[in-house]
Amino acid sequence: MSHLKGGLVILKEMIPTLPPSEQKIAKYILQHPEESIMLTALMLGERSDTSSAAVIRLCKSLGFNGFQELKIRVAGDLQEKSEAGYRDIEPNEDFKNIIDKVTSNTIQTLTETINMMNVENLTEAVKAISDARSIVLIGVGGSYIAAKDAEQKFLRIAKHARAYTDIHMAATDIANKGPEDVVIGISFSGKTKEVTGLMELAKQKNIKTIGITKYGKSPVSNNSDILLHTSATKEATFRSGATSSRMAQLHMIDILFMCLASQEYEKIISHLDETREAIAFLKRK
Repeated sequence: MSHLKGGLVILKEMIPTLPPSEQKIAKYILQHPEESIMLTALMLGERSDTSSAAVIRLCKSLGFNGFQELKIRVAGDLQEKSEAGYRDIEPNEDFKNIIDKVTSNTIQTLTETINMMNVENLTEAVKAISDARSIVLIGVGGSYIAAKDAEQKFLRIAKHARAYTDIHMAATDIANKGPEDVVIGISFSGKTKEVTGLMELAKQKNIKTIGITKYGKSPVSNNSDILLHTSATKEATFRSGATSSRMAQLHMIDILFMCLASQEYEKIISHLDETREAIAFLKRK
């Protein structure tokens, strides 16, 4: 089973995409989380003026194994200290307040990302990267920073990885890949046109695809064989949320890298030593 937290975050994100009856249940749980985890599916259906069948459908829409997983995840959230929520900056605000807000936002998005982590998907992603002949990383705007970070990390351990700024060149590379390769698409919204188009091309070429995006259905998730979710919380007005989501993407890349390093420890340590020695001359006088 996935991490036993993240239920409330996922419910908040998924509400707009749910049918009316499932929206009523989701809103009831968000308004009465402590009570909801003590109820049966039948009781929750009655309290939300729906039905037990609607409760089960909601769990399926959320991607959970059943009502028990939803309750366990919500219970896990309730055990944690409540956060103030994402906070945006104000005009001419004191720098100390900005430091606190940006730090709080980053901590919250990292916590939410980990709470939603599916370890089975992570394991599958690590294996795909380990077995891959080559890795193509796709991300535009802020997500390109995460893609470039992954390229740098994978190159250091002898993985043939490439992150592109030129979408045409990325498409050209993907067109010549196959089932032995991996394409990783990174998009917070899951709707980035360029990333979606390249992921669709990868699927046409039978290339293994990994999506790093927020929770829920999206063009990127629909074209991903393996999904790794980052925080689903909405971005703040001045995009301090976007800053946090970028940190979540970088954190996910770090997790992928460290898990891969643990699985191939001796070989990767050797590669890191070799790359460190290769650039050592730059530090010599």
